[in-house]
Amino acid sequence: MAKKKNITQEKIIEWYMNTVLSSGQPNSIFSFAKENNFEEAEFYKHFSSFESLEKAVFGIFAKETIHLLHKTEAYKDYSPKDKLLSFYFTFFELLTVNRSYVLVQLKRIKTDFSKLKVLQELRTEFIHFVNEISLEKIDFKNDKINKIQDKTIAEGYWMQLLLILRFWVEDESPNFEKTDLFIEKSVKASFDIQQIAPVKSVIDLAKFLWKEKSPMT
Repeated sequence: MAKKKNITQEKIIEWYMNTVLSSGQPNSIFSFAKENNFEEAEFYKHFSSFESLEKAVFGIFAKETIHLLHKTEAYKDYSPKDKLLSFYFTFFELLTVNRSYVLVQLKRIKTDFSKLKVLQELRTEFIHFVNEISLEKIDFKNDKINKIQDKTIAEGYWMQLLLILRFWVEDESPNFEKTDLFIEKSVKASFDIQQIAPVKSVIDLAKFLWKEKSPMT
């Protein structure tokens, strides 16, 4: 039988996910290519290893989520809060469609998803998304402090996504209704915190201390 040609990234991902679910991770790229009737060299046109493929899958989930959001005409007029909620709901709908594969990958590490290398591309895409939705911030009139604030906010929402992801993995409710509720409550709480005056006071104190320790200009 002639080998398949013009192999796309999407087809390799599809075959890989099916193989993982039906018989476990392939022993080698050679055996995986042979099983799916294409040349091993075709794999390397798109991925350097199975690990890079697995990272790409989660990155694609995030990219597809953002693509779907921007296809919604009303999305551009959403508030930052509604944009974040829309991301979470759409993202977890995509994960649910691929739940069996996602669980196989995520259950490799049950206690700390942040250490899971497979999520690196997802993290990059998500943090870029958070930085683009114009979350409310305090202008400290200091570039260094503003950059620290941006990084802190982005990392905070990344941790929120990981918490929701962990909750979704364990969720046994019909249609994952409890995950939807957890998303709503988590986002509401995170935005409410930003409005609490004492929190702003603490930030103002940090700004004062930063100035006191910084050389006068």
